[in-house]
Amino acid sequence: MKNDLNLAVSALNHFQITGTLRGCAPYGNGHINDTFCAFTEDAHSKRRRYILQAINQTVFSRPDKVMENIEGVIEHLHTKTDDPRAVMTLVPTVDGHAFYTDENGGCWRLYDFVEDSLCLERPESNEDFYQSALAFGQFQRDLSDFPAENLNETIPNFHNTPVRYQRFLEAVKADKCGRAKDVADEIRFVTDRADFYSVLLDAHKAGELPLRVSHNDTKINNVLLDADTRSALCVIDLDTIMPGFSVTDFGDSIRFGASTAAEDEKDLSKVWMDLELFKTYTAGFLAGCGGSLPNSEILLLPEGAKMMTIECGMRFLTDYLEGDTYFRIHYPTHNLDRCRTQFKLVADMEEKWDDMKAAVANYCR
Repeated sequence: MKNDLNLAVSALNHFQITGTLRGCAPYGNGHINDTFCAFTEDAHSKRRRYILQAINQTVFSRPDKVMENIEGVIEHLHTKTDDPRAVMTLVPTVDGHAFYTDENGGCWRLYDFVEDSLCLERPESNEDFYQSALAFGQFQRDLSDFPAENLNETIPNFHNTPVRYQRFLEAVKADKCGRAKDVADEIRFVTDRADFYSVLLDAHKAGELPLRVSHNDTKINNVLLDADTRSALCVIDLDTIMPGFSVTDFGDSIRFGASTAAEDEKDLSKVWMDLELFKTYTAGFLAGCGGSLPNSEILLLPEGAKMMTIECGMRFLTDYLEGDTYFRIHYPTHNLDRCRTQFKLVADMEEKWDDMKAAVANYCR
């Protein structure tokens, strides 16, 4: 870590920071990028904090394309508000660029620290969940006039479920670790729903689901809340912004936030989708959207929730069959446990399908 800190401090010298650097330390618990919090002090002892990140180039092989997306979206969002805490702010390099590349090829970016903010790993109340939904809904509304087709697809086919399904079938056929025989029920769960995987893409082709700016990682820990009021401030972690669908952003939040158990819960009797939390998130998300979604899109929100959950479970099972090469595991059957929780959520959604569809229909104009 000492070497990482040295690299971080060296990188900071290439940005337009205010004052004299007084400290820099690892920050947060993200799993992808290396993140540091730095603070400076001016001649009047006034402190200013920054968030410095080294972009993970194993995950993001074209960091320049990632930063091109982020820079364009942030610039657009700043035209929608006068509140400096409502949008992340990039600090330019000394030569005016959005990121700095060091002599080793490492890619660094710097943000202003959003003061008096709170970041939660999980909602501590229904209101917290509502506020995260409000933030992601407003994110959709504010970017509804941004040309999504201009964004770079930094991770190809990220939420292309039919493509994910084909890779799953290839993993089953190859069975490189000899595990397929032990997960026949899970494999059947995926193949039994093969007709569902193209639903969203078909709706898009039919003109019922427009292409939009998609965040693609809509957990509550990617929303900052005001530390005093706990109201939504801004959406963070913009690395996976790409062209996509509003309903998949909605769906990923439901998959994670409306589940009654942890993602790797072994006791499946503890796992189901909380319908009241689904309704809470729907209310917040659509309030944030402020009428920017047509009825055809609203009616597909349940499909977005089911699609993201089955896709995630499929990816966990694919990784298990391939030898756990993508997701970080802490014990041999970790990915298998993860996929089973997702499949239990899908099965529970199917049981509650009519209620989910009725809940979103209430918001159609």
